[in-house]
Amino acid sequence: MSDQPAPKPPDESFAGRLCDWQRRHGRHGLPWQASRDPYRVWLSEVMLQQTQVQTVIEYYQRFLESFPDLRALAEAPVERVMQLWSGLGYYSRARNLHRCAQRVVAEHGGCFPGSAVELARLPGIGRSTAAAIAAFCFGERAAILDGNVKRVFCRHFGIEGYPGERRVEQQLWAIAQRELPSEGVDTYTQGLMDLGASLCSRTRPQCSDCPVKASCCAQARGWQARLPAPRPARAYPQRECALLVIVRAGEVLLEQRPPAGIWGGLLSLPEAEPDALHSLARQAEQRFGLPIAQSLSLEPIRHAFTHFRLIAHPVLLRVADATRPPVAVDTECATTRWVAAHELAAQALPKPVRTLLLGLSLG
Repeated sequence: MSDQPAPKPPDESFAGRLCDWQRRHGRHGLPWQASRDPYRVWLSEVMLQQTQVQTVIEYYQRFLESFPDLRALAEAPVERVMQLWSGLGYYSRARNLHRCAQRVVAEHGGCFPGSAVELARLPGIGRSTAAAIAAFCFGERAAILDGNVKRVFCRHFGIEGYPGERRVEQQLWAIAQRELPSEGVDTYTQGLMDLGASLCSRTRPQCSDCPVKASCCAQARGWQARLPAPRPARAYPQRECALLVIVRAGEVLLEQRPPAGIWGGLLSLPEAEPDALHSLARQAEQRFGLPIAQSLSLEPIRHAFTHFRLIAHPVLLRVADATRPPVAVDTECATTRWVAAHELAAQALPKPVRTLLLGLSLG
């Protein structure tokens, strides 16, 4: 008679099937998965908010080269942080990242608190991000609910309605808490993320390979395209502005934007109300004390923000006297300075502005 214990039966719960799939088929080679360092996990989780993994990897690695630990980030000028974030979008994340690092150093001795509740009190760390950090770094049994996970839960448990609606979101949080396994929460959390990012994609989900398809409501009813419900249609306001591209001898005049608001803290082109070309040239002369010799309208730029749509009308304005000293205008909300063409790629510029300037000849 053998003294060996009987093999443990497979865990057929939702969490059990998901964990088994994650161990065999999930993602294991992402740069931030090699460490349980809260700094690295936090950095990756913030960058991954509303941004695809392949886009994040390059930014993540570049951040670590410049800021290898939390104190290095906290002590860095915010301008340097914004510069490295440039192009990743949703710039409030970068400002909150810097504020959070400074707060952890000042109030927690440079060590992240070890619970999701405490983590969620820090700038830029919401409930789901706090839970992910706590699960991956401290093994806390905490539930996540990011966009991918909402889609998985809506489909699997047949939750109708827009996930951003408070009533629906409360239902999803209740499911997230209910389905947490008693152990292996880090594997389960990663499995949810992996499933939502791969098989249970927004379009053309690969249901035949899904580890939880046998109990999936959407699979049983053919509701994959129906769930989750889309955001209710709404009209987005449209805003228009002129962008003053003031150039001289290979330099362009840039303006530091206020720390809060759209493109907060970034360098950008001075803005003006849309107007006739000659009027904009005259405004530039009066505002910056520069004689404009040539003006040219450029192709409009269309850019979508979360709550409105922007149509920007760039106007190329060439300065007549290239021997005049650089302008330095300090106001309550902005600082202007000249930047040479070869320095533009290293500046903290909004992506549409960067694309525009790098495509122009500033000589």
